Amino acid sequence: MNRRSFVKSGLATSALLGLPNLNTAMAAVKFDSSKPFRLKYAPHLGMFRHSAGEDPIDQIRFMADQGFTAFEDNRLSAREVSLQQQIGKALVDLNMEMGVFVGNWEVRRGDGLAAGDESVRAAFVAEVAASVEVAKRVNATWMTIVLGNRHHKLEPDYQTANIVETLKQASAKLEPHGLVMVIEPLNHLHNHPDVFLSKIPHAYLICKAVNSPACKILFDLYHQQITEGNIIQNIDYAYEETGYFQIGDVPGRKEPTTGEMNYSNIFRHIHSKGYSGILGMEHGNFFPDKEGEMSLIKAYREVDDF
Repeated sequence: MNRRSFVKSGLATSALLGLPNLNTAMAAVKFDSSKPFRLKYAPHLGMFRHSAGEDPIDQIRFMADQGFTAFEDNRLSAREVSLQQQIGKALVDLNMEMGVFVGNWEVRRGDGLAAGDESVRAAFVAEVAASVEVAKRVNATWMTIVLGNRHHKLEPDYQTANIVETLKQASAKLEPHGLVMVIEPLNHLHNHPDVFLSKIPHAYLICKAVNSPACKILFDLYHQQITEGNIIQNIDYAYEETGYFQIGDVPGRKEPTTGEMNYSNIFRHIHSKGYSGILGMEHGNFFPDKEGEMSLIKAYREVDDF
């Protein structure tokens, strides 16, 4: 029986016995939000909409009230400029940091980057350059870069060389502004079967070859648990080229404590290395509605207690 089925079964049993169910219990949980989390976990819009309402700024305020000190938004570059400005102001007012947004929202599909297609490369570099203004509006440092699919008629090493050249050109647009693109390996076994970049060692090699402070690794713990595991040792091997982490448990891509990963140990290890950056909460909520949101916060309080 999987965990979700077990939980549902437990809820039904509780109802039959006249006991309070999990949702009722979670609604009554009081969280100590008087102090920030130890690490800079960054929720995203929609994660707390049942508790905070649909307004994006109200959602960010709710995050701050719960002790979160960072925020990320993949779709930021696609949002209205006025909303970007409002988000930037709210983060300053609340003393929160901006995490990643996707820097190549349009040029992130297909195999053109791996193939070395000059028109795709030019469009990619132009989009990254345009993201500088987006970053300024919200005081961002990092932008996620997805490198698209592998090319089926070109040797892998040539594809890597094409990617390195593209990232060198994009890095030159970001370096003068102190901005960093973080390239994200995605798992090829479950979510992205044809993706070019799927492993941390490959991302490490690429960042070493690009050799720029503007090009680092986005270490997504969910994807890498699926692709290669060995999470803590890979963190150590790739740490000097890692600029950002993202979170999600396996299976299901929900909050920590809902799957197989020992996030308490992982977070303890990241903290022990002196990491002062952001860990993006790029996952869904295991339980629905407001009670599920409270359950998610409780899970983070548990794994952050080390």
